[in-house]
This record gives sequence, structure tokens and C-alpha cells, in this order.
Amino acid sequence: MHLVVEGGYKLEGEVSVSGAKNAALPILAATLLTPDECLLENLPDIEDIRTMIALLRSLGATVRVEGAHSVAVKAENLVRASVPPELATKMRASFLVVGALLGRLGQAEAPHPGGCAIGTRPVGVDLKGFQAMGTKVDRLNGNYALEVRKLSGERISLDYPSHTGTENLMLAACLAEGTTIIENASVEPEVVDLASFLNAMGARIYGAGTGIIQIEGVRRLHGAVYRVMPDRLEAGTFAIAAAITGGTVAIHGRVARYLGALSSKLSEAGVSVVPERDVYRVTGCERLSPIDIQTFPYPGFPTDLQAPTGALLTQAHGESSIHETMYDGRLLYVGELQKMGANIKVEGQTAVIKGPSNLRGCEVKALDIRSGAAVILAALVAEGRTIVSDIGYVDRGYEGIDQKLNLLGARIQRVAGI
Repeated sequence: MHLVVEGGYKLEGEVSVSGAKNAALPILAATLLTPDECLLENLPDIEDIRTMIALLRSLGATVRVEGAHSVAVKAENLVRASVPPELATKMRASFLVVGALLGRLGQAEAPHPGGCAIGTRPVGVDLKGFQAMGTKVDRLNGNYALEVRKLSGERISLDYPSHTGTENLMLAACLAEGTTIIENASVEPEVVDLASFLNAMGARIYGAGTGIIQIEGVRRLHGAVYRVMPDRLEAGTFAIAAAITGGTVAIHGRVARYLGALSSKLSEAGVSVVPERDVYRVTGCERLSPIDIQTFPYPGFPTDLQAPTGALLTQAHGESSIHETMYDGRLLYVGELQKMGANIKVEGQTAVIKGPSNLRGCEVKALDIRSGAAVILAALVAEGRTIVSDIGYVDRGYEGIDQKLNLLGARIQRVAGI
């Protein structure tokens, strides 16, 4: 499947963002902690969600899909505690079920998770935390095999604020004996959303959104109805799309409070940003100024918006720089932008971008979810036609990105072959 993008059209109009992928996946994993039914709303209709649903079903959970954005999960009779390799290799979030399985069953087995090729993404934070709580961890036929009689609450200091590590340990700690304290915890909004869902199930979690999270173990969790938060990264991508085309886009979904770092950098580049409670409004400018960006965990500049911003900065007048601090393979998309005529040099984990570049349409690839978004945004301002292949990556993280951009005035066709 390919996207064919005709460049040169300014984006104008309104768009609504879907539910947050990075919140929905751990929340789906959390449904394994109770035999009761949970109803989840505002799930994004994307490939990663379908993969997680398949994973839950493989473990014995009953999943009833109610429309494109809601599911009911009932994990009353779990039949296995091992993650199928064919699902584990599709996405990193597959490893999140390990914490839930340990909490519920006292055992779990899983391969090293896969996902986008953006660099080394270890699970050491998760495993060290599980071991601190009394879990025996072995490597068995290439899999991680974990077993514990009963998890015990402990004070755990993370080596770095891993969001999946924080989430996995939160999941495990809910049904542990005693109190677990996670220090140097991730403060990302999606971690807070997971904690809110777990608390709705009867968990006792305090401090989510700060560097220290306290979880008091309970004997049982019950079902809950919960609406997943909006996707700040999708919203940020549409904001950058407005900026790169010089258009005006109103983004609905109450995302402004999560986009402070992006708002600051867009404003610095000369883009008009009006963050309101319900609408995040972005208007491009005639002459983009160069800026310097360094990625950092929330509330710093998000690594997931680094590649789309790289596309934007090819149109800035002067020299910009991006320093990627989190993933060692996150600048690989630069090669695709260079095919289109971008003037970018990479040294180590830093990209120096000189602009503005007259981008030209050509054949490029989506190397991962966010690099796919980057080449699509570049194609919006490129001369002529750009063909983007491997868009299955993009579909893992964005719900109908081509349809939503077309509603804003883009010219994008989805075709089966070229």
C-alpha cells in the first residue's frame, strides 16, 4: 500500500484527534487485572490497537468490539500466560501485558518486544523492577520467563524515567502485597491516564504525573468504564502540517495542555499558536525562522514529534538543529528527506538543517510511525508528486491520516500498488 501526495496545497479547516495510542495500549493491558468486564471508549482505530486486541484474545480474554472506537474486555478465564512471538514482534507495547499477568497470575513469558526500528529500547527497567518485587526472571528459548509466588511492594528507583517501565510496574503493583513506590517515574500524560483507569478499577495509586508514584496493593480490582485521553502526538503532527503549508488548522480534542514544548518552538519559529481549552489553533507564517531542538522526556520536546519537526525545518530560513537524546535510530528519516532535496547533515545524534529547501516529489519510504508522518508532511510542500511506501508503519499510529489531511485540503490518494 502506498500514499500518493500532490504537493503545494495549503491546509485549512478543522480536525479532531483520535484517542491516544500510547495511553490506549497500556489501558488495554490493564484489563487483564480483573475478571470483570471493562468498557473502553475513544480507542484509536489503528493497527496497534488491533494487535493488542489479538494479544488479549490469545491469552483467553473475551473482547467485544463495539464500533470503531470502543471495546468491552472480559478477562475472566485466562488460558495462558505467554505472549505469542508473532504478536510480540509487531509492537513494543506487547511487553506491557507482563506486568498485568504477574499481578494476576504470578507468571508470564514473553519475547523481547518489537515495533519501530528507531534504536535500542531495552526492557531492563521493567525486569529489574519485577525482580525487586520478588520475581524470578530467566531466559528460556529466547524468551523472558517470569514467576513469583506473590509480588511484594518495594521502593524502586528507575535507572531512567521509562514510560513503559513505569506503566509495567504500576500494573504489577496494583495487586501486590504492601506498598510500591516508584522513584524517577515517567511523568507523561499517558502514564497519568493509565493510573486514572486503574484507580477507576479500584486501585490505589497516588502521585501519577510526578516523579514519585505510590501504589498501595489491593486484593481485587473490578470492572470500569473509561474514556481514553486524546492523542497529543497526532495533534502535534497536524499542528506541524498547518505550519509547513502556511495554512490555518483548528485541532479539536482538548490537547493544548499537553503541547507546551511544541507550542513554544512553533512560536519561536514564527508560527501563530492559540492554545484554548477545547481547540488548539495553528496558523503558519510567510517566513519560518530557524530553531534548535533537543528531545527530552515529557514535558520536554517529544521525541515522537522530532521527525515531523525535521520536515518543517527544511522550510525555515537559516540553520536549525535537532539533537535526539532518546533513541539512537531516530534520525534515519533524514535520508528520505535528502532524496526530496533537503539540505541536512547528521553527525552522531544531531541533525543540522539548512533551509529553505525546494523539496521535490519522489519515491520515499516510511521507516517507522513518526518518520512516515515526516515524509508525508514534506510531501505536502514538495513540488510534484511524492509516493510514500511502507505506510503500514504510519497506520500503526495514525487513524486515517490521509483522510484527515484531505479534509483539510491536501491531495492524497491511497493506492494498492504503483
